[in-house]
Parts: sequence; C-alpha cells; structure tokens
Amino acid sequence: MSYPPDAPTYIPKDQFVKYLDSYIERFDIQPKYNTTIETCTYGEGKECWFSLACDVATSVVVRYKSKFLVVASGENSAANIPVIPGLHDFTGVAIHSSLYKSGVVYSGKNALVVGCGNSGMQIAYDLASHGANTSIVVRSPVHVMTKEIIRLGMTLVQHTTVNIVDDLLVRMSNIVFGDLSRHGIVKPKAGPLLLKEKTGRSAVIDVGTVGLIKKGIIKVHENISKINGNVVEFEDNKESSFDVIVFATGYKSMANTWLKNGGSMLNNDGLPKKEFPNHWKGANGLYCAGLARRGLAGIAIDANSIANDILSTYKTHRFEMN
Repeated sequence: MSYPPDAPTYIPKDQFVKYLDSYIERFDIQPKYNTTIETCTYGEGKECWFSLACDVATSVVVRYKSKFLVVASGENSAANIPVIPGLHDFTGVAIHSSLYKSGVVYSGKNALVVGCGNSGMQIAYDLASHGANTSIVVRSPVHVMTKEIIRLGMTLVQHTTVNIVDDLLVRMSNIVFGDLSRHGIVKPKAGPLLLKEKTGRSAVIDVGTVGLIKKGIIKVHENISKINGNVVEFEDNKESSFDVIVFATGYKSMANTWLKNGGSMLNNDGLPKKEFPNHWKGANGLYCAGLARRGLAGIAIDANSIANDILSTYKTHRFEMN
C-alpha cells in the first residue's frame, strides 16, 4: 500500500502513524499490543510452531500454534554496551544512547561519547552545544556526508553503478570537509553506498559536529582500553576523567533468547547465517524479516519473499490434497 500522492518526501511522525493505522484497517491485521513473546518452539511430531506470549498489563499467558513463524523482532532489539574493564565501577553516569534526552543536564561536565555513527555524532554535538566538555571515541572508519550529497547519491545510483556513484560522493565529501584523518576520522576503503549494501552501516550525516571537532571544541579519542574510577584510559595510553559516558554503540538482536530450534536460520548473534538475499528462510516454516541490515528496502524484499513462499506452500499442499 503506497503513501498518499500528496505525502512529503520525509513523512512526519503523525502522518506515518496514520498510514500504519490505515494499513492495519485495510488488511484486517489484529496486532497484539503490550505483549511480549516468551518462547517459540518447533514441535517435530506436530510439525508446527508453539509460541507463548505474555500480556504485560494482565500477566496472562497466551498460547499460539502456527504452521509458519516469521521472526520480525528487528536487529535492534536491545541496547548494546561493549565489555570494558572497569566500566562496572565507573564513578560517573554511564548510559546507552537510547536513554539520552538532552545535553542541558550535563552543562559544564566532562562528557564522553563512545561511537561515531549518526547517533554518536548528534549526541556529541548536542552535549557541546549545551556547554559540556565533550569528547568522542571514534572506534572505526566512517564516511561523513551532508544530506544533500547522500540524496544525490540515492538518485544517481538508479542510473549508474554503485562504484561510480561512491567515487563521486567521496570526492564531494573531501571538498566539503577536507581531510578528516588529521582529526582522527578515517574513511573506510569501501564507498558509502557499497558499505551500506554490504554491512548495513550508514554514512554519518553531519549536523555540525565536524566543525566543532576541527575547532577543537569536541576532542576525538581512540577506543577505550580500561576505566579506573572516573578516569578513562584510551588505546593510545592517553587518560582523561569524565563525569558521564554515553554509549552510542548500537543495538543487538534478542531473537535467540526466545526462539528455540532456530539454528537453521540464525547464528549465535541472532542474525541470519546466510548472506542477503538468501537469508530469509530457515527450516520447518521458519522465516525472518528485517534482520539483514538492509533498512526499509530490505524489509520490503524480505516481506515479499516470505509471502510468496508461504503462498506457494499453501498451493502445493492444496494440490497434493486434491
């Protein structure tokens, strides 16, 4: 179901929710809100999936039996905080970016952001803008772009190869931002669009963070080696004390905590064993959607593949019955 013809390029929150409501009504979908899945187990003898879900409000356990099971709980189910020696005894405030609200409460404090993706860069900018003495840990190479450059790339890639477009985007980024390696930000070898396609990692859309880094207002550090009290030691042996650490270190899948018998499809991290586009199907009617790190476009591809496969299975079963 498409968006209305007059919908803007970037859908506002309220309009997106209205679209979801319309989608549910049109296809007669009956979501179970405020419900958590406890376990999903395949019954070999019954040849079906048995699932237990819990109503959060009433604590009532509901049992489901299904021929097919689609794991669509997302690759970002739970906050991911890396294991760092001494973190447990950090004397300041340590939070995940999902809990970050505003830099206003950290004005005048020494703040460290771990992670240089879009969330990390935006949080670092917000902290610095509210008067925090801000540092950021850049753990891996990253492409920094403007939204205009990315928008141009998304248009051009429909007409020419990814490699050609990536080369142009990197050149444009160099013109806008210059050589960021002198400031501790190194570009990946793969171009921004190819990297997104292969790993799911998006380029960083700069909101002003790079300018503050160049001015020295935001300091860049290497990865953390250990923490002692409120002192953080980095891999280059430099040390600084901090009042707050914000971990913008992403999320992780939690599918393996409730899905049993899922080894035909998922690895130990709760992500597909097979590479895109052959990742979406396991054994015994098991499928996954949205776990391939391909964004909304990847989810749409998964959904179509799964729906067509289930339809084909039903048609085959009906033919055999006749």
